[in-house]
Amino acid sequence: MKTNYNLIMEEIISNLKYKPSLLLHACCGICSSAVLERLYPYFEITVLYYNPNIYPEAEYQKRLNVQREVIKKMHFKVKLLEIGYNKKDFDNIAKGLEDEKEGGARCTKCFYLRLEKTAKIAKENHFDYFTTTLSISPYKNSQKLNQIGEVLSKKYNIKYLYSDFKKKEGYKRSNELSKKYNLYRQHYCGCQYSLMQAQEYLKQKELIY
Repeated sequence: MKTNYNLIMEEIISNLKYKPSLLLHACCGICSSAVLERLYPYFEITVLYYNPNIYPEAEYQKRLNVQREVIKKMHFKVKLLEIGYNKKDFDNIAKGLEDEKEGGARCTKCFYLRLEKTAKIAKENHFDYFTTTLSISPYKNSQKLNQIGEVLSKKYNIKYLYSDFKKKEGYKRSNELSKKYNLYRQHYCGCQYSLMQAQEYLKQKELIY
């Protein structure tokens, strides 16, 4: 039976006695829009933009700019922490998994890579919680994400905010906000392998039609 991580998050929030600090890993600006809207009233948020999986670097910069746009246009008083384009971090964990399908072992390792960096930074800088926007996507496995978060919470002795942001129409809301603020929308997850798969899918679609 799947765990309802949205209910767990709501219980955590309902029991808060103050506004704790949260390091929020953002996979992209559009995903973060609905997540920030939901969490902003309850946490002092710093957005961490650490996505070494994104390819090419020009795409990384586009998505980073969208993240800045979201914070500015939606008037969130949050900090943005961007630690540079570190593609080698992703290449190291993807080695030997280049032919994996989207959602497979390579993606799981990528989740762990980004969440571990978030947990480390959160611990070093004395945040109360850490979490990620990744679960807002219907293409991301929220069970795996939260299991990774729990492991890292214990490893680094810092609280993880369980979540499934796609619940309560979170994904739909992110799409609405992207249209409202005229945000750039990407057509693939981020890495070079997902880009190749997206391109192959479009080719096949053209052949069918």
